[in-house]
Amino acid sequence: MTTAAWTDAEKAAASAGVTIRSLDGITDLEQVRRLYERIWHTGATNPPVTADLLRAMAKVGSYVSGAYDGDELVGACFGFFAAPARDALHSHIAGVSERMSGRHVGLALKLHQRAWTLDAGAGAITWTYDPLIRRNSWFNLGKLAADVVEYLPDFYGPMDDDINRADPTDRVLVRWPLTAPAVLAACAGTPRATDVGRLRAAGAVVALEASAAGGPLVRPAYGRTALVGVPPDIEGLREQDPACAGEWREALREVLGGLLAGGARVRGFDRSGWYVVDRQGAQ
Repeated sequence: MTTAAWTDAEKAAASAGVTIRSLDGITDLEQVRRLYERIWHTGATNPPVTADLLRAMAKVGSYVSGAYDGDELVGACFGFFAAPARDALHSHIAGVSERMSGRHVGLALKLHQRAWTLDAGAGAITWTYDPLIRRNSWFNLGKLAADVVEYLPDFYGPMDDDINRADPTDRVLVRWPLTAPAVLAACAGTPRATDVGRLRAAGAVVALEASAAGGPLVRPAYGRTALVGVPPDIEGLREQDPACAGEWREALREVLGGLLAGGARVRGFDRSGWYVVDRQGAQ
């Protein structure tokens, strides 16, 4: 299994035109810190992570990697093992330089992380992401076929950066079972896809969608399958209309968070902007 995982990782890196390697030297780790500052626009006084922490994590066997375009660090990812001991790796931060947009460097990093984690004897990777960011939802649930575990309101508290701004840091926790059939297919290039049009024809009901003005519109949703929409560009909305962005946060927390708290399961995410959520036992 690990040989096939490394083959998938090498193909993804070659397709992205990058080389990926584990990092443990302080000079390389300082470059990771600076890259993250540029991605999240935090500045040296509020870095997402420090080089000395990464150095300690690498020393004790945690995952720290970098993606290089020639000699330039253009992406980085790190994580640590979760309880019970070494059962799963928790991937804390992954980021890619904006200039590499469209090159699929993030996919290459995750497939490298998957192969490394399997080599380490763990069977899953967990991480959190902002469920309002449409492209991340498709990447995590579609292209990687990860599974939603839990909705976490304001998980990190206030974060002083240009991406989160003043928005509460609600997150979704996902688990990536590294040898599950859907994951094997995704790593080989076949994402886990859903067809919202077909689901609507079969009786799926919209629980959250955009109004004509672009704000969130919560609807009563009954039956087994609910469709939960997110806006096309929440990051732009936070900059242009923070009040509307805040309304979307509250609405998604109410609808998606409420469904998950009630035992529903996210089947997947349609890249047109819909979570597909199945209620347990609903008719």
